[in-house]
Formats: sequence, C-alpha cells, structure tokens
Amino acid sequence: MRPDDEEDLPVTIRFLLPLAAVLLIADATGPGTGSAAERLRFWNLTTTTISELYLAPVGTTDWGANQCLNDRDGAVDSDERLAITGIDPGVYDVKLVDKKGRLCQLKGVKVEAGRPYAFSIADGDLTDCTK
Repeated sequence: MRPDDEEDLPVTIRFLLPLAAVLLIADATGPGTGSAAERLRFWNLTTTTISELYLAPVGTTDWGANQCLNDRDGAVDSDERLAITGIDPGVYDVKLVDKKGRLCQLKGVKVEAGRPYAFSIADGDLTDCTK
C-alpha cells in the first residue's frame, strides 16, 4: 500500500490495523515466552495433603512465605496444583509439612517456567522426613 492510499481506507480499518499490530506484539511478549512474570505452579503428586510449603535458595535456610496460604483452604490436596508466588525460576530447597504432621525437606529442586507446572513432589521424593 502506498502512503496516499491510506486516505482511501475507511476510518474503521485505519484504526483497527495499528490496534491489531499492537495486540500481536503484546501476545508475543506475554506469559508464553517464559518471562519472570509467568505463573508458576506446584503439583502435589503425593498421596497426602500438604499444609505448609516453603522454598529457600538452595543451600540456605532463608525460607520464604508459606505457599499453601495461596490456596483457598490453606492446603494442597493430593493431585492438586498450587500457585507459587514471590520466587523466580531457579533451584531451591523445599520444606513441607503434611497433614500427618511429617516435616520433610528436599534439596536442589528445580523450579522451571514455561511448563504446565514449575515443579512437583511425589511420595518417592519424601526421603528426608521427621515426625
């Protein structure tokens, strides 16, 4: 299209073309690109409910907030997913308490963006637990 052809376009088209371009650019830079703002989720693959879940930078005891508080009932049931907030993708140590009262720690858990869930924990992962 030549610059003088633009005047021949109806007003609606002249408005919608730039708007469509902006929407396409916004979509391309949205959550699907693995940005830090992407929603991270934990998937509880254990057979018990988790009532407390904390993450700390690997090798530290700088435990963040109880992530279970992000859930409506304050716990993560078996096969439930939970939104994780306040952290970026990376490697973390994880501390959890289940409804049976066990305290378990996992070291070096990889939290990844760009997937349906950032990390999961299964019964077989719970090897360092105390009651």
